Amino acid sequence: MIGLCTDSNAQLPPELRERYGVEVVPLTVTVDGTDHLEWVDLDADAFYGCFDHGAAPKVATAAPSPGRFAAAYEALAARGATEILSVHIGSAISATLNAARLAARDAPVPVRLVDTGTASFGVACCVWEAAEAIAVGAGLEEAAAVAEAVAARTGNVFVVQAVDLVRRGGRMGAAAQEALEADAVPVLRLLDGSYQPVAQARSVDEAADAMAAAVLGGGDRLRVGISVADAAGAPVREALERRLAGAPQILDMVRYRVGPSVGVHTGPGTAGAMWYSASGPEVPR
Repeated sequence: MIGLCTDSNAQLPPELRERYGVEVVPLTVTVDGTDHLEWVDLDADAFYGCFDHGAAPKVATAAPSPGRFAAAYEALAARGATEILSVHIGSAISATLNAARLAARDAPVPVRLVDTGTASFGVACCVWEAAEAIAVGAGLEEAAAVAEAVAARTGNVFVVQAVDLVRRGGRMGAAAQEALEADAVPVLRLLDGSYQPVAQARSVDEAADAMAAAVLGGGDRLRVGISVADAAGAPVREALERRLAGAPQILDMVRYRVGPSVGVHTGPGTAGAMWYSASGPEVPR
């Protein structure tokens, strides 16, 4: 039996966590000097509430300790796992994988680590496809190869309203900043580590149209995650869902929250989608 582990930056929704029995190790999110564990004692609602009434809290993230990974590996082994696939945020972005590597040395069963080279729901996409491969009989190395391959074919598109926070994060390239218009909300994508402009939207419908076009242009047999940070982004998410519902290209679609470890870079009001084209056979539900 192959157990699955990831970190909370993957933003893995409860639906997928429960479907595949994934252990999720929380990152630390610091808000105004106080440390919290993502999704343990700091959820999305509490995090975005820190920005209410124009507040600008000082926020940061840190990797989990090796001990937290050790506990996750022990939990999977106790549930019957004889080997573990541990899929994580890219090592160039976070020290999370290093902590997992230290814990894997003393794990009760063999652990195969995967450096996805990506972040946020892109990591969840790698977990998702690896879990689907395992469900139809893939072994550990085959499932790891599947996870490693998914990041390269994962697309993303989103809107941000906390543009100043995004600018401070250093990922908004010159092209994106030059394209910003005062009376519009930018529709962006993250590519090669920087935000790039997709469109300028002056209404919810314009934003949803641009995002739906990006998703549906992403190939066939798509597995899609639709995201929202807080209530401010909900109208865009709902409009996007309406445009994607029933599209023949979509194999599976789930909702997820943009949690604290991603929200430190994008802020409140964010909504969007990440997707990839599934390579294996559909698993019966």
